[in-house]
This record gives sequence, structure tokens and C-alpha cells, in this order.
Amino acid sequence: MGVIFGSMLLLIVLSGFAGLKTFTLSYSSVVDPDFKISAISGKRIVLTPEQLIKLQSIPEIISYTKVVEERVFLEFNGKTELATFKGVDEQYQNTVAIDSTISLGKWFEPKSSQTVVGEELAIKLGLGVFDYSKKIKLLVPKPGKGQLGIDDYNTVLGYNVGLFNVNDTYKQYLFISLETAQQLLGYDANTITDIELKTIDGVDEAVFRDELNTIFENKIVIKNKLELNDAIHKMLNTENIAVYLIFTLILIIALFNVIGAIIMMIIDKKRDLITLSNLGTPISDIKQIFFLQGALLTFIGGSIGALLGVLLVGSQVVFEYIKIPGTDMPYPVELTAMNVLIVLVTIFSLGLIASKVASYRISKKMLNAG
Repeated sequence: MGVIFGSMLLLIVLSGFAGLKTFTLSYSSVVDPDFKISAISGKRIVLTPEQLIKLQSIPEIISYTKVVEERVFLEFNGKTELATFKGVDEQYQNTVAIDSTISLGKWFEPKSSQTVVGEELAIKLGLGVFDYSKKIKLLVPKPGKGQLGIDDYNTVLGYNVGLFNVNDTYKQYLFISLETAQQLLGYDANTITDIELKTIDGVDEAVFRDELNTIFENKIVIKNKLELNDAIHKMLNTENIAVYLIFTLILIIALFNVIGAIIMMIIDKKRDLITLSNLGTPISDIKQIFFLQGALLTFIGGSIGALLGVLLVGSQVVFEYIKIPGTDMPYPVELTAMNVLIVLVTIFSLGLIASKVASYRISKKMLNAG
């Protein structure tokens, strides 16, 4: 029973973390492009017409959007906040699924002074949508040295038309038009900070990166969707490993029952073992009997536990009866063959070690003492 419940719980926990990882990354990936191009040094990329033509000619690219991203001071109705603006062109909606994150209002009109603000940032500022009587002020310091005065900021006035909700990474963000962002930073029409790309499925990354590096003369950094969320991946993977090790320790403790059961069997059958030994059965063969018994016990218990775990996780996937507290959202789980394999390999490996340890209790000295 210890082996059964140990392996079952290990599979359930691993499936829960796999579901949580997929759930977390699904929110991040909504506004993450397939690839992002940034300058290898500094913040600016100055695009030439030739580079744009070559970029458009790459068959793997479905769409791309030019981006300007920078920190900004916001003032609204007597309140101030430090935030990050992301200036994007009209192709942004074709490159990422930003429309699915709009919780109130709409997306801004191209080449306008409209803004779309994150929900948490809007709450801090007391900002609503379509309030044309109250404009939001965006301020960015002008390049230079010395103490900043009131005239040392580039300023743009806008009004908010939408709220969005993605994740904590974007809680202090607002979206504005590319032209407004370039005006704030004093950039010309060809100067941006990033290019975000949407590509076809199954793109050959090595060849694709080479093409982009050739176009931009190896002066860029290219990140795919996974690399854009490497911090989240590392955190989730670390948590997953930590929980796996904790439950493996619990399994080790449960397998002490296997060792104890085999030793008790050895003691109970001591006279029979002495008889076998006197009839000429080698000690190694007697040890093998109890080793195989422990291995069989572990194999059967681990298999039953894994099967129960699969049934429980599968029922959650199908019926969604366990909800996240305080919501109607089902707790995310993901049943993968890899997790089932990890559980089986772990329980079988530990079970074989436990059986080997228990079988070593048999010795000539013990049999002669009988």
C-alpha cells in the first residue's frame, strides 16, 4: 500500500506541476512573438529600406511588427506612476494575439495618441476608458546630463481607450502607437528598439537565424518564445525538481516497508532456509528468491499506483471537478508519458535497491546460527 500510494501521489504532483507550467506559460506566450530581434549593443536599431525588403522576402515570416519600448513617467488626475510603454505599429495585432487580452474598451487607432493600459496600472492611476475630458500625460527625460528641470522632458498627451490583462510581467505596461513612442524618444521614422516576428510552424531555427544575422550584419540578438520566458522556465523547472526530490524521499521512506516486510519474511522462513542450505542450495540463490520477491512487490505496487494516478489525473482533465480556490477555473493538470515514465523508473529503481539491501540480510552466519 505504501508503494501504491507513493507512486500514485508522485504522478499526481508531477502532473499538477506540468499543468501549472503550461497554464503559466500560456498567459506569457499570448503577447510573446515567435521571435524577437534586438540590438546587440545599445537600444536602437536603425532600419534601412533594403533591410525591410529582405525581411519581407523571407518565406518563413508571416508578419512582423516594429517596436519601440522604454520607461516612462505617467501623470493622470494628480497621480503619478513609473511604467513602461510599448510603441507598436498596425501590424502588431497580426503578429501577436493581443486582442484576446483586452478586458475593457478596444485597441488604439493606428498613428493616434490613444493608449491601452494594463489593469493594475489603471487601478493605481484611477484610469478608465473613453474619458476624453481627462488626458494622460507621458513624460520621458531628454538625453543629457545634469539635474532635470520641467523643460527637460519630452511630453505627449493621450487618452485611454482600453484595458488589458496578461500577467505580472505586463502589469506596469501601456501600449501606444509607434509614431507616438518615436516622438517621445526623439527617434526618426527608421529608428526602433525591437522587431517582433510571427513565423510559420516548424521553422528551421538555425537557418532562420543565419538569414536574419546576414540581413542585419550580425548586429542583433535573436530570441525565440522559450528564450523570452527563460526566467519563468527556470523557476518552474526548479520548483518541479524540488517537489520531485521531496516526494522521492517520501517514496524512499515508504520503501523501508518493503525492506521490513522482506526481513520479516526471512525471519519467518528461517528454518526453511536452513533446510534449503543443508540440501545444498547456494546462499546466492536464496538471496535471489527474496530479491525477486521484493522486486515483484515493487513492480506490482508501482504499476497499480501509476495506473491509479493516471485515472485520477485523467478524470480531472475530463471532468474538471477540482477548481482553483475562489474561482470557477479547473485546476490545471497535464498527463504526459514522460511523467509516467519518470514515476515508474523512480519506483522500480528504488524498489530494486531496497530489495537488494533486504536480501543481504541472509548470510551463512545467520543460517548456521539457526
